[in-house]
Amino acid sequence: MESLELSWGAPPAERADAARNRQHLLSVARQLISEQGADKVTMDGLAERAGLGKGTVFRRFRSRAGIFQALLDEEERGFQELVLSGPPPLGPGATPRDRLIAYGRARAAFMLDHRDIARNALDGSKPVPAGAETPLSRLHIRVLLSGIDLAGADLDMLALQLTAALDGPMLLYLSSADLSEAGQQTSERLACAWRDLVNRVCRP
Repeated sequence: MESLELSWGAPPAERADAARNRQHLLSVARQLISEQGADKVTMDGLAERAGLGKGTVFRRFRSRAGIFQALLDEEERGFQELVLSGPPPLGPGATPRDRLIAYGRARAAFMLDHRDIARNALDGSKPVPAGAETPLSRLHIRVLLSGIDLAGADLDMLALQLTAALDGPMLLYLSSADLSEAGQQTSERLACAWRDLVNRVCRP
């Protein structure tokens, strides 16, 4: 089943000046997040600090959520490399069930580590919030499920439901108290719950 793994490739080519503006804006956005916190970053503030017109920022990102989605996409690349070619069980070489468990553990930890960016990437003005799902999660989970004998289960819908348990929507169900638990307690609890869910769903 490894041949069915998703390959993202390079992002679409863009003009050199557009690429420079994009990287400059993302760099400035990171500075603002570091200085003020993600919740205080605005389109106007980003344009002013970057020394670019507001129209440039809006054309590039379309919305405030789009800024954070672009930042999250940048962070995703390293995570995707680990999934596609890293060591097992997250990367190739382990059984589909073990990879599925490892993926959920790693994905939950990734979302928690980047929760401020991920939460701000959710666009409540859209029917399906931007950033609620990545192509990686659903296709990767679907491929792994296809390597497990699930006796006629609807793998497409099952992959959709499992994806929803891991990506953006998960952050909407976590309270400030959940996120402020000491150390890695929340991440570990989510990882254990995911392992339990996979083992139950994939029970022979």
